[in-house]
Amino acid sequence: MMKWIFLALVIVPTAELAILIWAGGQIGFFWTLGLIVSTGLLGAFLAKRQGLKAIRDIQSSMSQMEAPGDRLIGAAFILVGGSLLLTPGFISDAVGFSLLFSPTQKLYKPLVYRMLQKKMKNTRIIVG
Repeated sequence: MMKWIFLALVIVPTAELAILIWAGGQIGFFWTLGLIVSTGLLGAFLAKRQGLKAIRDIQSSMSQMEAPGDRLIGAAFILVGGSLLLTPGFISDAVGFSLLFSPTQKLYKPLVYRMLQKKMKNTRIIVG
């Protein structure tokens, strides 16, 4: 797991930088900068709107005495997606936008559930 995190911390920023340099060469520095700023602003707006909806959904499920597990994962997606949209880069923007919307969240949920189940299976509870 640690080697994947290390690789992601090296490869993703390098790819982001390469794409930003390429885009700057193709469409120009100011257009590239404008795209980065506008996706950040749009992402912040969407993350706020989706985040408030997620909070209302969690409150609603709890008031109906339902476990908010699925809604909490959706809220976590929105938090991570919004954070990715605030970081400069086209890869992080694409992943960030995909985390904000319910249809694409459905692609990620099985992976997250599998990771959580694996983590819970490997966790030992010591009582005593």
